[in-house]
Order: sequence, then structure tokens, then C-alpha cells
Amino acid sequence: MSDERAPRLPPSVINCAAYDRAGRRRDIDLEAISDVLAVDDGSFVWIGLYEPDEGVLEKLQEEFGLHDLAIEDAHKAHQRPKLEAYGDSLFLVAHTVQVVGERIRHGETHAFLGPRYLVTVRHGHSLSYAPARTRLERDPTLMALGPASGLYAVLDAIVDNYLPIVDEFSATLQALEQDVFSETYRRGTIRRLYDLKRELTHMRVAVTSMQDVLSQLVRTGGALVSGDVRLYLRDVLDHSVRAADAVDLLRDMLGTALGVNQALVTLAQGEVVKRLAGWAALLAAPTLIASWYGMNFVHMPELHGRWSYPVLVGAVVLVVALLYSYLRKVRWL
Repeated sequence: MSDERAPRLPPSVINCAAYDRAGRRRDIDLEAISDVLAVDDGSFVWIGLYEPDEGVLEKLQEEFGLHDLAIEDAHKAHQRPKLEAYGDSLFLVAHTVQVVGERIRHGETHAFLGPRYLVTVRHGHSLSYAPARTRLERDPTLMALGPASGLYAVLDAIVDNYLPIVDEFSATLQALEQDVFSETYRRGTIRRLYDLKRELTHMRVAVTSMQDVLSQLVRTGGALVSGDVRLYLRDVLDHSVRAADAVDLLRDMLGTALGVNQALVTLAQGEVVKRLAGWAALLAAPTLIASWYGMNFVHMPELHGRWSYPVLVGAVVLVVALLYSYLRKVRWL
């Protein structure tokens, strides 16, 4: 029977593991971190947190020697995307996105990268990085590159989540196209198109800021990010550029759809106004002629003529018929 016991971790600590030079994993307690770091055998520690409290962050600060300002940022969240160097460590902030109830919800991931450790802190709406960790553990060659390879896996997972969201919104736009080109005005369609564009505008901020962080990381990663890892990070940067282009394209399409819908609604309203004006013209002609005979003049010769009334009726019918034919020709009726 094995004497090993499962490590006891606070609820906010999702994963706490040590990886040896060959990439083999060993789950550890927070108290065992210093023991792992004390032996310089090529191993490193990877810890994943979700909205940790001050006690957990203070413990990690003690174990890894993290800077006070970085710890303060990691606890408060609501930080702008950035990459900062604190001594021999890097502190990175990236924005994450996730679709919840047809709305894009935003979160943050903070990462502490050191020579022999990686700490990721998730806040708000963010998918778990367990699949990314599992995928990386299946590649010993990549795991041998150290904690920077773990940072690559996390950033790659964040960027890979962008494109499915864009694809989902694109499918929603295609479903709305029938309503966009409908001749009847539907307020719900306009509201949905506006909501989609607003969500994508906020998402664009997250995507473009990720590009800035990745570019800076590739250029100025220092000794913590080896040349081999930078090759993988450049690939993530390319994916983020593609995601940003897809977001911009979809935003343009949504803007065009809004404009087309408004133009069609305006055109339909104009057609209704033209038809109303046409019928008003048809009613105005006999009304004008008949109004002449409401005037109290004594000398109106046609009043005493035998055929005056039939002639008048015929004249009214003729005027109305000619006017109706003209309005039909110009498509006002």
C-alpha cells in the first residue's frame, strides 16, 4: 500500500504540481513548493488559481518572492492587459472571453513567470486551463522547455477560444439575414444586430490587447522565454491577428446589415407614403371640382344647362381616370 496522500489545497487552488526535467507530474501541497525549488534539478512548479483570497496570494508571494505590486494587481483584478518585469520574473495580464447566454462575458488571467515556476490566476468568466495543461503534459519535448511552455499553452488556449465565438456570432448573423431583408420592420432584429455589434466591439478590445501583449512577450521575453518557446508564441500571435481580422470583418458586416435594414425600412415607408399621396390626389381632384359649386355666385351659366350635370360627372370621371393612369405609370399606386 502506498504512503502517498493527496495534497490538501485551498478551494481557490485548482492545480499545484511539480514537473521534473522529463515532464513527469507530481501533485504537491503549497508548503512543499519551497522544497521543490530548493533542489536545482531542472524541475519547475505550475500552480493554477481561480479568484484566490489574500491568504493564498501571500503564501505564494512568500514561496516565490513575488513583487508586492504584482500581487496587488493579481488580487484586485480589473487590470489592463500588460507585460511587466519584476526582477527575474514576468507578470502578464490577458483578457479572456466566454459566451454565456448569447452574451460575451469577460474575464482576466494573470500569470507569474519565473525561472522555475508558473502561476496562473483566473478572474471572472474564463474557461479552465486543465485541457491545455493535459495537452502539454502529453508532449515531453515541449514540457522540457520549462515553465515558459506552460505560459504558451495558457495563451494559446485563450486565443483559440476567440475564433469559435466569432464563428458563433457569424452563424447568428446569417440566421438574421432573412429578417434583415424583410419588407416589414422588426424592432427585435435591429436590437439583436446592435447587441451583436456591441459585443464584438468589446471583444475586439480583448483581442487587440492580446496582440500587444504577445508581441511584447516575443520581443522582450528575456532569458525566461527561450528561442524555442518564442517560435510557439509567434504562432499564437499569428492566430490572434487572424482572430482580430475576423472580428473586424464581422463588425463591418454587422454595420452593413444595420445600414441595409434601415435603408429597406425607409424605402418601404417611402412606398407607403407615395401610395397614400396618390390616393389623396385622386380624392383631391373631384373634391376641387365639386367645391366650385359650393360658392354663392349668381351668374353660373352651367347651373341652368340641361346637360350640365352629366357633363360635369363625365369630366370628373375623366380627370380621375387620367390621373389614376398616370400614377400607376409612375408606380405611385
